Amino acid sequence: MASLLHMRVLVTGGGGFIGSHLVERMLALGHDVVVLDNFATGRRENLAPFAGEIEVVEGDMRSYERVHTAVQDCEVVFHQAALPSVPRSVQDPLTSTEANVTGTLNVLLNARDAGVRRVVFASSSSIYGANPELPKHEAMPVLPLSPYAVSKLAGEGFCRSFAGIYGLDCVALRYFNVFGPRQDPNSQYAAVIPNFISAVLAGQAPVVHGDGEQSRDFTYVSNVIDANVLALDSPDVAGRVYNIACGERITLNHLLVEVGSLLGVDVEASYDEGRAADVRHSQADIAAAGRDLGYRPAVLLREGLSRTIAALESQRAGELAADPLP
Repeated sequence: MASLLHMRVLVTGGGGFIGSHLVERMLALGHDVVVLDNFATGRRENLAPFAGEIEVVEGDMRSYERVHTAVQDCEVVFHQAALPSVPRSVQDPLTSTEANVTGTLNVLLNARDAGVRRVVFASSSSIYGANPELPKHEAMPVLPLSPYAVSKLAGEGFCRSFAGIYGLDCVALRYFNVFGPRQDPNSQYAAVIPNFISAVLAGQAPVVHGDGEQSRDFTYVSNVIDANVLALDSPDVAGRVYNIACGERITLNHLLVEVGSLLGVDVEASYDEGRAADVRHSQADIAAAGRDLGYRPAVLLREGLSRTIAALESQRAGELAADPLP
């Protein structure tokens, strides 16, 4: 059960897609919120609705000093900051590793020294990698394929190490294919759902990498935020990892049908080659999160898609109004 007590919390990467939703929820629960972000991938407009309500420390996770400044007097740290994207890490493994591994180590060192009560670390389902077993459960061997996945596994290892050696209470949440409002559809590393929806709204053919029969456990963002809130005070979870997902397996071809159905169009996709280090199938076993955290996914795929489409339609309308055609 989430804490009802007022506290000061740090959200690293708070300007990002997931981080900004977490900031919003923490404010709604009455907590004081500090955000640490260098806005390399996070967006200032994601935090604009909360201007005046939050403290923003602008800086890079790789800077021990900036992390030190941000973590002071915080009781809980939600470590969301990362350089995301499997394809990005394949193209530039050094930068991804520096941001994700050194950044996480800086957070844990400062949290330890500042007396932080708990660190909740955003991990990734990508660490399961080439292991073909389904559904993915926390006790199975992990075989990460991409440098991004390796960096997230390293972060989990540091969390486990700091819990065991220093007594720093850390819990890691392995997110599965999170989607929802504020996810950037325009990035070259855009996730598949905003990419598909934006293409259809623009009258274009969505690009599918591979044959479209690869499957994912798509997880609406509010479910992930629920899990983080639950992880605030769940007892006896130090050093543990939990899958956060819906427990469903959806192919990209089925996803296209769902998007088309909600938009009232027949979607014709364009298929190209698969991408390096892409996992073929992914589905989560979420029993442990249910047992230890009380986690239950409240928003399933179709409802999540409907909310995301509404947000992207509104965003597109605003962009068209701001930049009308001559």
